[in-house]
Amino acid sequence: MPDKHGPYRNVRFLLEIDGVAKAGFAECRQPTSSTDVIEYREGTDPPTVRQLAGLNRYGRVVLRSGVTDDSIELYEWRTLVEQGKVDEARRTAAVVVLDREGNAGARWELRNVWPATYQAPRLDATGEDVAIESLELVCEGFERVA
Repeated sequence: MPDKHGPYRNVRFLLEIDGVAKAGFAECRQPTSSTDVIEYREGTDPPTVRQLAGLNRYGRVVLRSGVTDDSIELYEWRTLVEQGKVDEARRTAAVVVLDREGNAGARWELRNVWPATYQAPRLDATGEDVAIESLELVCEGFERVA
């Protein structure tokens, strides 16, 4: 039975793209959420700058995984963007943390996601490492849901 009183571990997670689960990522860096700060002051104000809220910004999701025959789907998703079909490439996605039993736990839902960067693996014939490819996704917002 999983410990429901402790925090989730960061080692079990999956990515859902339009409701389809894609497991097997070695690493997932979640996006950041920030708001630009605009400093403003008028001549009649006290000698303190006002802090006004500007644009909201969302960082990239970075996914790293071992190259497999199935991972071609993510590369093909990226080629839609390269062909100028960004609207067609936009998806809804979710990053889901799993508990020790493999049940869904904490969940972040991302809006209007599309792949901005694909990096093929670095290959080295003298090593024994797994060939890792990475995909960077941009989004226009996200929220943590229960």
